[in-house]
Amino acid sequence: MNKNRVIGNVLAVLSFGLAGLASAQSFPDRPITLVVPNPPGGLVDTSARLLSEPLTRVIGQTVVVDNKPGASGNIAYQYVANAKPDGYTLLISYSGYHVGNPALFDKLAWDPIKDFSPVALLTVSTNVIAVHPSVPVNNLKEFIAYAKANPGKLNYASQGNGSVSHIGTEIFKQTTGVEMVHVPYKGSGPAIQDVLAGQVQVFISTPPSLMQHVQSGKLKGLAVTGKNRHPGMPNVPTTAEAGLPSFQLESWVALYAPAGTPAPVITKLTNSVKQSLALPEVKERSDAAGVELRYLNPAQTDALVKKEIPFWGKAIKAANITLD
Repeated sequence: MNKNRVIGNVLAVLSFGLAGLASAQSFPDRPITLVVPNPPGGLVDTSARLLSEPLTRVIGQTVVVDNKPGASGNIAYQYVANAKPDGYTLLISYSGYHVGNPALFDKLAWDPIKDFSPVALLTVSTNVIAVHPSVPVNNLKEFIAYAKANPGKLNYASQGNGSVSHIGTEIFKQTTGVEMVHVPYKGSGPAIQDVLAGQVQVFISTPPSLMQHVQSGKLKGLAVTGKNRHPGMPNVPTTAEAGLPSFQLESWVALYAPAGTPAPVITKLTNSVKQSLALPEVKERSDAAGVELRYLNPAQTDALVKKEIPFWGKAIKAANITLD
C-alpha cells in the first residue's frame, strides 16, 4: 500500500477518534429528547418520565419526553433511526416493538440491531390479568372455565397490534384453549378507559396501567404473570399460584441511540442513566407506579435483545400474528 495512503488512513482514524472525544467532552450542550413510541400512560411512557427528571439533574441539560405513537411503534423507531447520531435524540424502546416487530412485519423500515446503539435497560414489568367486574368470576380458574363456556363472548384489549399485551394474550389463549376477540388500541391509556367502562372485558397489561384500578376494585386482578406477587397488589396471586404455571409474561423498556452515535457519548449517557436510576426518590416513584428498575449496561442490553428476538419470533409465528 502507498506510504502516503497509510499515513492518511492513520490520520483519518485519529481525527475521527479525537472528534468523538471532543463531542463527548462537550456533550450535552443542549436539551436531549426521549422519543416514546406510545401515548401517555402505561409502562413505556411511565418509564420515560421516571428517567427524564433525574437525568436532567445528573447530566446537566433538560431532558424532554416526546410521545410519537402510531403504526405499532414504527413511527417513533424510524424517526430515531433516521435522527442524527449525536446523543440528542434517543428512543425509549418497548420490548413488544423492539423484539416483536421484526417478526410481525415482512418489510420493516428499521433494523432492531443495525439501526440502534443500546444505552441501557431501564425498567422491567410483570403483567396483570385483569377483568371488568361484570365478568362473573373471582379467580383465574373460574375465568378460564367461563371463557371456555362462552367462546368469543369476551373481548380483550391490547396496547396495539403486535404489542406485548396482544402477543401475550394470544399465548394465553393458546395455553388455556379459550377464545376471545381482540380489540387493539393505540396504547394503554385509551385501552384502559374502555376496559373500565366495560366495553372490553379483559386486559393483560403492566401494573402502571392496571394497579390503581385493581387496588380500588374497579377491576378484578386475577393473576400476575411473574414469578413473584407484585408488592402493589399483594392479594393477587401469581399465575403459578392460580393454577397456570406455564404462563409467564414480562415486558421491558430500554434506552437506545441511533446507530453510529460516538462511543464516548454512549458511555456518558449510560453512566448518567445508571446514576439517575440509583437515586432513592426514583426507586420510590417506580415502586408507586408498579415498575421495577433494572439497569443493564449497553453490552448486557444488547445480549438480552439478541436472545429475545428469536424467542418472540417463534411465539409470534405460533400465534399466527402478522401486521402486513
